[in-house]
Amino acid sequence: MILVIDDSPENIFSLKKILELHNLEVDTALSGEEGLKKVLKFTYALIILDVQMPGMDGFEVAEAITGYSKAKDTPIIFLSALSIDKKYITRGYASGAVDYITKPVDADILMLKVKTFLKLYEQTRELNQIQQALREEIEYKNQAQSELRERVQELRSILESIPQIAFTAKSNGKIEFVNQHWFNYGQLESEFPPTHPEDKSIIEEWNNTIATGQPLTMEVRFKKRRSEDYRWHLLKALPVKEDDMIVKWVGTFTDIEEQKQSEQKKDEFISIASHELKTPLTSIKAYLQLLQRSIEPTGNNVVVNYLQRTQVQIEKLHHLITDLLDISKIESGKLKFNKKLFDLNPVIQSVVETIRQTNEGCKVLIKSNADVQVFGDSERIEQVVINYLTNALKYSPDSKEVELETFILNNKEVRVNIKDNGIGIPKEKQAHIFQKFYRAEDSSSRFQGLGIGLYICAEIIKRHDGKYGVQSEQGKGSVFYFTIPIVHNN
Repeated sequence: MILVIDDSPENIFSLKKILELHNLEVDTALSGEEGLKKVLKFTYALIILDVQMPGMDGFEVAEAITGYSKAKDTPIIFLSALSIDKKYITRGYASGAVDYITKPVDADILMLKVKTFLKLYEQTRELNQIQQALREEIEYKNQAQSELRERVQELRSILESIPQIAFTAKSNGKIEFVNQHWFNYGQLESEFPPTHPEDKSIIEEWNNTIATGQPLTMEVRFKKRRSEDYRWHLLKALPVKEDDMIVKWVGTFTDIEEQKQSEQKKDEFISIASHELKTPLTSIKAYLQLLQRSIEPTGNNVVVNYLQRTQVQIEKLHHLITDLLDISKIESGKLKFNKKLFDLNPVIQSVVETIRQTNEGCKVLIKSNADVQVFGDSERIEQVVINYLTNALKYSPDSKEVELETFILNNKEVRVNIKDNGIGIPKEKQAHIFQKFYRAEDSSSRFQGLGIGLYICAEIIKRHDGKYGVQSEQGKGSVFYFTIPIVHNN
């Protein structure tokens, strides 16, 4: 909007008509005082101001307008009937005017100047808006950086206060902060402490973690400076994300030497106890068989029945001791494998027949057969299938029907699925089901076992370069599976 200030109604009328012919919005004032009131109330893009007015003249009005912060950037064009005298022009520019036009006004020149100053006003306003936005953005960034520095300082204070070795790294994996415990083991802030020669390389695992963006968990051994004793530490590194982007990594090394020693003592105890139990158990089995043979001719069926039940319980105890011995061998790296080429189907058929004979009333449905050869220990693979089938029946108290399916994946590996209609496994517990001694809390009171069978199965499949897992839904059964690479005969 343009404001025209002139004490002559005729001048105002003519100026207004000229401007409105060019689609410009116009406001008017008949005195300097009225013009000032409107400037205080409204915002104008341009002011056309008469110099000679009663009361406040144009120079005084211009000085008052430019002294008002809201209107200081509004361009002012002076109109004067006086001859163009240097002192008037000088005073006009000194008062804040941007141009000076004498009466009578040439409409074309007036419109040329009006459009020019309107354009400059718009550009100035846009620049001011851009500057304001930049100031706000700079202020926001400064505030964000200040908050970030506070958060970083708070994080570093926390990491200094904990007993673990702690560090932070940039998104690219470069270490940027370590607490004081770090220097008890390493000399350089930018490098991980040296590990035991037999352990995995932290650098390789760390680079893989940075590439995948997944949390890192690994156990390593390193020693304090000026010490020869290596101690086990658990490394955990987690990404810190903002808007789904990794901006930082936070990691800790926790000393687990005592825990490792406790586990080693426990494994040694299990190994010794299992060996000591196996010897008398073998003798008990032998004596029981002799006793059963001596009583059978007498026809005492009651005693024979009791002996058969005892034999079943002794077999369960034998399997339990065998599993404990396998765990001991796994932990010590002495679990033996006699690998050779063998056909998978006969092994599957043999296991299914054994399960049918030892579990009265059960149904094992073989849905499909993959006629393939694999390279491995047939007895250990048989052990896995028996364990899967036994668990499927044990955890299906209301159904004795199990499905077994084998099929080839990508012409590279064979997959074995064992599906039951049992109680199922909660989703949050499925990731732990193959861990040593792990048992789901809601089933441990209903079903006997130590939670070691699946752990042994997992170790056997690992040694055959295969995969294992479970797909389950609570109350709707489970599918346990494993895969083994197949051998192609030319």
